[in-house]
Amino acid sequence: MFGISGPEFLVILVVAILVVPVKYWPDVARFLARVVKYVRGVWWKITDASEQITSQIDLEKPIDEIIHTTTRDVLDDFSVKLPKRAGRKKVKK
Repeated sequence: MFGISGPEFLVILVVAILVVPVKYWPDVARFLARVVKYVRGVWWKITDASEQITSQIDLEKPIDEIIHTTTRDVLDDFSVKLPKRAGRKKVKK
């Protein structure tokens, strides 16, 4: 978590306990709970948004394939030689 190992976290926790007076511990605990709740909410929103983007990208892949196939079919139809039409006979003057 944030590049902090277990022993470093324990040292920070002990220093915080020694610095903060006992009567403020409930306020600090409430504040930390609010911070954790806020960070979790933001994290879930980011995760949800990334999943929606991923699913949208997955849904668009088949559409791209359909467009490519349809375009190729239409272009193939244009590239086929048309049969000669029975034209008018040339009239000599």
